[in-house]
Amino acid sequence: VMPGPLQGLKVLDFSGLLPGPFASLILADLGADVLRVEAPSRPDMVRLMPPYATDGTSAAHGYLNRSKRSIAIDLKKPEGLDIVKQLIAEYDIVIEQFRPGVMDRLGAGYEALKAINPKVIYCSITGYGQTGPYKDRAGHDMNYLAIAGVIGYNGRQASGPAPMAVQVADIAGGSCHAVIGLLAAVIHRQGTGEGQHIDISMTDAAFSLHALTAPGALMGGEQPTLETTQLNGGSFYDCYETADGRYLSVGGLEPQFFMQFCAAIGRPELAPEGLVMVPERVAALKQEIRLALKTKTYAEWSAIFAAMDSCTEPVLSFSEACEHPHIQARGMLVDVPQLDGGQQRQLASPFKFSATPPSYQYAGVILGQHTDEVLMKAGLTTESIAQLKSKGVVA
Repeated sequence: VMPGPLQGLKVLDFSGLLPGPFASLILADLGADVLRVEAPSRPDMVRLMPPYATDGTSAAHGYLNRSKRSIAIDLKKPEGLDIVKQLIAEYDIVIEQFRPGVMDRLGAGYEALKAINPKVIYCSITGYGQTGPYKDRAGHDMNYLAIAGVIGYNGRQASGPAPMAVQVADIAGGSCHAVIGLLAAVIHRQGTGEGQHIDISMTDAAFSLHALTAPGALMGGEQPTLETTQLNGGSFYDCYETADGRYLSVGGLEPQFFMQFCAAIGRPELAPEGLVMVPERVAALKQEIRLALKTKTYAEWSAIFAAMDSCTEPVLSFSEACEHPHIQARGMLVDVPQLDGGQQRQLASPFKFSATPPSYQYAGVILGQHTDEVLMKAGLTTESIAQLKSKGVVA
């Protein structure tokens, strides 16, 4: 296998939960060498969620920790900080996800590590960013989406705003923007030799996702609200129930697609209504579609729409998505080797490179699995490592 495109990039990852670990997972899949630094006594909450190590008891999280090494260090102990300072000289990137100021108080903030390695690129992922009145406030994905105005028009008028099924602020906001920022900083460093600090706010990033609604709202005063935009239920673009209680996604916004859809449901005369955005007429059109789609089962409709290109697709469960021929043909599930010789079924990386495909070295390992190996490579003796263990500095 060709080495990944990020081969040679070394990442020290102090983050936990989802946003930072998902960012470093992307980097690890693309060939970066990721070393997770975790507290010996307070394991990352994600380690308490499946998939575990093969024995079923060890908290590993095989997916989010894929291809990453793990070292357990107590950063509150001076000897723990010394280890980090020793390691930082050979690392390119630091990812951390504590509240602002925490890493500074521990002695491992950007300025402290930059003094040792001026080329270090240091990415801080937080809910609200390093500045502003909310910088020290606790939050979760839904809170960031709420503050950013995203959840305000996600849901139904009858039942109100609704939580998202996947973590949009955490992943599309925190993880993906962190990776973009890090790789941009790597390119900048290649030209200048300079590292820098990157401040990623999940709320900022979520706010930037209003790509289609913000321009109209800012320039034309068209405020997006529940079920009033073309894409959030304010048009026929929606999900509809079949005779047996399953659902179809109907997305053919363009006239040529909607015409095919209307013909397929036996209501060709409805086609011109697809362009109308008058609420009463939209409501009437949606009611006609509802009644038509209730006349056949999910399987019957799926067969009909599979044979045409009308932007109509069945709404699948996660397990059905795993079996879908297109997901399978795209190789979106992989069997990742475990260190004990077994295999773990996992989501694949979505990146398709012609020359440097992603690689999956091994499923995530247990907390501190590489502590001895990393410390010995850093020049510590077995005696000094044993001493550090007895003091609770490492595990």
